[in-house]
Amino acid sequence: MTTADVAKAEPPPRDEQGPNLSHKQIVTILIGLMTGMFLAALDQTIVGTSIVKISNDLDGFDLQAWITTAYLITATISTPLYGKLSDIYGRKPFYLAAISIFVVGSVAATFATSMYELAAFRAIQGIGAGGLMSLAMTILGDIVPPRERARYQGFFLAVFGTSTVLGPVLGGFFADFDTLGGIDGWRWVFLINVPIGAIALFVVAKVLNVPHERQDHRIDWWGSVALAVAVVPLLLVAEQGNKWGWADSKSLACFAIAAVGVVWFLVIENRMKDAALIPLRLFRNSTFSVAILGGVIVGVAMFGSIMMIPQYLQVVQGYSPTESGLLMLPLMVGIMSGSILSGQITGRTGRYKVFPVVGTFLIAVGGLLFAQIEYDSALWHPLVYAGIIGLGLGGCMQTLIIAVQNAGPRRDMGVSTATATFFRQIGGTAGVAVFLTILFNVLPGNIEKAFGGALPGGAGGQLGDLQSNTSGIANLPPEIQTPVLIGFTDSITTVFYVAAGFALLACVVLMFMKEIPLAESGGAPASVLEGGEALFDENGADAGTDGSAREAGGATAGEPVGAAPAESPGRHHAEANPSRR
Repeated sequence: MTTADVAKAEPPPRDEQGPNLSHKQIVTILIGLMTGMFLAALDQTIVGTSIVKISNDLDGFDLQAWITTAYLITATISTPLYGKLSDIYGRKPFYLAAISIFVVGSVAATFATSMYELAAFRAIQGIGAGGLMSLAMTILGDIVPPRERARYQGFFLAVFGTSTVLGPVLGGFFADFDTLGGIDGWRWVFLINVPIGAIALFVVAKVLNVPHERQDHRIDWWGSVALAVAVVPLLLVAEQGNKWGWADSKSLACFAIAAVGVVWFLVIENRMKDAALIPLRLFRNSTFSVAILGGVIVGVAMFGSIMMIPQYLQVVQGYSPTESGLLMLPLMVGIMSGSILSGQITGRTGRYKVFPVVGTFLIAVGGLLFAQIEYDSALWHPLVYAGIIGLGLGGCMQTLIIAVQNAGPRRDMGVSTATATFFRQIGGTAGVAVFLTILFNVLPGNIEKAFGGALPGGAGGQLGDLQSNTSGIANLPPEIQTPVLIGFTDSITTVFYVAAGFALLACVVLMFMKEIPLAESGGAPASVLEGGEALFDENGADAGTDGSAREAGGATAGEPVGAAPAESPGRHHAEANPSRR
């Protein structure tokens, strides 16, 4: 009997299949996940349209990158730790902890009195956010078979859709108030997370009851420390390099510390083996490695592009934060449309590679079109171009997560999902820092160029203040205001050229990703290449290239994955449930 025949006749072993849940049970659990995800999804969009007002109010327009960078640094570092701990102890306690930490950070951010304080409190928020997104995607992978995940992502898309519509509008709405309820209007951007978080805690505690079998692993605390040593200096130099100078002693010190951190981290992870924060054996799988690399580059282009659009609408076009939020709708509609389309087709065909490839190409096209925009362009130009970027992002965001989950054994679901999220956030954090660095680095020269190569007398100091507070642009006389707007536009379009280049690079990288067709049933991810070549052996390492399906779970393309060959011992026939198909 061939492996394919056995795959048809035998369901996955109990330890490689997800819990046998009904559709109603899955939806009930997803409700709990969605309430937690809504916190993080809303926060990513509500701050974007209010950041100009926040930074102007706190006299730190040129420091606004810290508000995003601090959040992303802690979210990035904590993400793989959530994945590893949840693999060992279960998902629920850490999902509840993530919500609680996020709410505490939100309360603190409400009362910030400077950009530096706000950045510190945003860092606390980030520690919580690191678990909200990755754990939700991990739990979905726990309870839903690979091919059906694309369909159930529609529930998550409802959360993203609601938050991406409400977030920009609410952010602008609050920012337009000088005071609301006795406090600055923009502070409600953070305070609104408190009642939402309370609801999320109650719902998750009530419904999120996923069976978990504890894995006996050591916790890789030293790996977490080494990862922080490697990541934080790189992000700091990306943020401050243009001010310090790339050859400055502080920049060189950051590069040196980061290099030591990377080497230290690799040594620790190699020694920790399966207990590692990010097991290095995962990267032996080419599908996993290429999807991770592509995710990093997509993160750079994605976060950079999304941040620059409201900058253009508010600073250059002069729209209020609320109006800017409403004008972000084409981007969000594009993201939702791309995600729904890719999810439906993936669910029906089990194929997914084409979507991130086409998606990154669309991001590049949208970025190049946005780079052609003028300070006085008709409004439909930025809206259409933002929609194209959103459509491309929609094809990439969840598809790459599915590819990573599908590439490894089920027992690595948490760490593999967290690793994918971690590296995408690394790209996003670097993208925000680098793109804002580019913006402020080229801005003075572009403004001077718009004036014909020389600033008018007495304008130098006045224009220099605009990097800290752009609200004064509207009060400038027309002969000064127009060149300033042209300079800002030219600086923003420079960033979009760079973002388009990153998107094209991601497109090329993802063309080399080997596609593993998704299984129709069995909660375990697929672990074989087309033709029956196993990717992992029973220890999670590469199975070799002899075409034999040596891992429990090997099967030919298109068949249920996770069934052991007929001669393999230890199959749990009594526990199998053929009805899962």
